[in-house]
Amino acid sequence: MQSLRRERSRNEIIFTATGGSTLVTYVATLDVPRHVVEYLARLLAAQRCRLGTPRGSRALGPFRQAILVLRWFRERGCVHCLARDAWISQATGYRYLHEAIDVLAAQAPDLHQVLEQCHT
Repeated sequence: MQSLRRERSRNEIIFTATGGSTLVTYVATLDVPRHVVEYLARLLAAQRCRLGTPRGSRALGPFRQAILVLRWFRERGCVHCLARDAWISQATGYRYLHEAIDVLAAQAPDLHQVLEQCHT
């Protein structure tokens, strides 16, 4: 199995395998407004504060977690691929995805609120 060495060069990350071959990843554009990513990142950061998660103890910060989750919603990509792109394990990818879905679901009104709004 080859090991990879990671370098950053302008807008790309270059991975060099021990055998000498070079793999290049590229920067992509996510078709989601930035304010949506920032909103979800703020919700995730608030959740981490509520849980008492120490700063810097997670594999991804809230912004990168938000991007991972929004990519899943937009592209319906496999979690394995999204996790690989974010340099996290598949298990962590699923955990981050479900955590964000729970955080978003908590923002939705409950049935009583919806019915009350229908009557007004």
